[in-house]
Amino acid sequence: MKTFKLYILLTALATGILCFSQSSSKAHMLYENRAYVEAAEIFTSLPKTADNLEKLGDCYYYNSEFDKAYKAYKQVYDLKISTELTEDFYFKYFQVLKGTKNYEKADEISTRHLNDTINTPELKELLKRIVPYKYELKNLTEDVGGSSFGVGLHGDKIVFASTKNIENPNYKWNGKPYLDLYEGIVSTKDGDITLDSIQPLNDEINAVKQHESNAVFTKDGKFMYFSRNLKKRIDLDSTKIAVVSIFRAELVDNEWTNVEPVSFSSETYSTMHPSLNSDETRLYFSSDMPNTLGSFDIFYVDVYADNSFGTPINLGENINTIRREQFPFVAKDSTLYFSSNGKHGFGGLDLFASSVNNNEFLEALNLGETINSEKDDFAFVVIDSINTGYISSNRSGLDNIYTFKRIENERTYFIEGLVTDKVTGKILPNTTVTLFDKDGNVVAEQLVGEDGRYKLPTQPSQKYSVEGFQPKYIPQLEFFDTNDKGNIEFNIELEIESYKDAEEIVTDDDEGNTYIELENIYFDFAKWDIKPQAARTLDVLVALLTKYPRMEIQLGAHTDSRAGYEFNMDLSEKRARATLEYLVENGIPRARLTSKGYGETKPLVPCGENCTETEFSINRRCEFLILK
Repeated sequence: MKTFKLYILLTALATGILCFSQSSSKAHMLYENRAYVEAAEIFTSLPKTADNLEKLGDCYYYNSEFDKAYKAYKQVYDLKISTELTEDFYFKYFQVLKGTKNYEKADEISTRHLNDTINTPELKELLKRIVPYKYELKNLTEDVGGSSFGVGLHGDKIVFASTKNIENPNYKWNGKPYLDLYEGIVSTKDGDITLDSIQPLNDEINAVKQHESNAVFTKDGKFMYFSRNLKKRIDLDSTKIAVVSIFRAELVDNEWTNVEPVSFSSETYSTMHPSLNSDETRLYFSSDMPNTLGSFDIFYVDVYADNSFGTPINLGENINTIRREQFPFVAKDSTLYFSSNGKHGFGGLDLFASSVNNNEFLEALNLGETINSEKDDFAFVVIDSINTGYISSNRSGLDNIYTFKRIENERTYFIEGLVTDKVTGKILPNTTVTLFDKDGNVVAEQLVGEDGRYKLPTQPSQKYSVEGFQPKYIPQLEFFDTNDKGNIEFNIELEIESYKDAEEIVTDDDEGNTYIELENIYFDFAKWDIKPQAARTLDVLVALLTKYPRMEIQLGAHTDSRAGYEFNMDLSEKRARATLEYLVENGIPRARLTSKGYGETKPLVPCGENCTETEFSINRRCEFLILK
């Protein structure tokens, strides 16, 4: 009997282990195939190993269920030592911490594990001061049903993506119906904005078991670009990946037809989120094509008159990061709006803007807390010449389209920094810091105090240069543009180098005076004309003064003690002036030069009347004292 009971127990244990093993295999298979909803149901019942918990957290993370993802990831973080965790894990944990408004812990994770120091409270305060607009939002699609996002303007209608068609098959990633494109009319009555007359686009656009989203239209309304995932999946690291491509469709007899992928799309990488600039000569989009900086970057292609396309161009590091940049929109004034989870923000995807200068997009600015939430905020569209538009966000738990009204924000800007010695690192009080505009005109100036810090007012979207200048130092000039930003990007440390550190022939004496050491200049007895040998020496001085156009010097001439006091004083002054005139004749501005005759009053060798010829010659000299 005991043997039989033991057999039953062992059988039950074996059956349980087999079931766990089968469940684990199924959960991992579903996870690898991105069926995250089904996978999560199984992972919740599996043993709470670090691997199972991380994958459970991923299932929630990829469906923006950040509260659940946080609970799973926190257990992983507490279970494993830091050396066992990947940068990818830390980034996802950082994202869900922001997505649950745990900013203090998120900043700690980013600073400690991602080598990216963030101070969210300071970022919030800064953006309140410098963002161009404050935004008022209203949910437009809360009564539509399902998830809705991504507005395209088409005449008097908007076109958007939605999962509202419950008759569509469900997508295993999130367990929701496949996305289709819909059009509707936005109307305002008694201050209320509503979306009415919602209709799906035709079947040539809304394919079965495929997602369609992010439509954009040419001004004449005849062509539409939109995103659609390909039916064929590709193998990437043993995982099946659904590729998204941009398609173009033509409106013929009021029906969308001639649907074709654009030429720069591919079956091996995604292109998505198309957007046209105002003159329709460029199409912007997001892609994970080879040579991106991160997972998805913003690109553009030129659109030619025959509707063909140029080569994709990456917008570079001012826009793109090692993470995701998506949903570009180019306004009439050429400002680029886009979403990123790789730049400093408040959680998930945040909305950013970048203006153009000399055909180049400048460093992007976070649009601030009045439009960005702790969740995903994306698909910004502004109506030309009016401070209204649309964004999409999952801040309510589902993707919804929000209308916005923006109000100009009163902003203040400045540049600030510290002035130090380039070699010693010491703070340099009493340095003059000058701010110049793009034409070299002085905008502001400050004499820094004992702390070596400066702070000067600026204006947005301007080109400037800032200079640190102190006597006996080489002025340092730094160029920058404000690009709608404040001190977050323009904390410029001015490290200025002294002449004596930069040049071997410059030295300090025991009293702190700075001299240029040159071969002695010899004059004939009782004369002051510049001899050829002296000229060669002075040419070295001309080259140095030309190299440093802000350097000012005093030319000091000394005689020996032979002859009378008055004669020697007069002779030394004539020699000093002759030296000065030689420099002026060789292109050095007179304003940078002073001359002084010392006669016999400052001998290097105080031997009086008993000097040897060598000592007399040492005392007959010219010295070059640096004043500035």
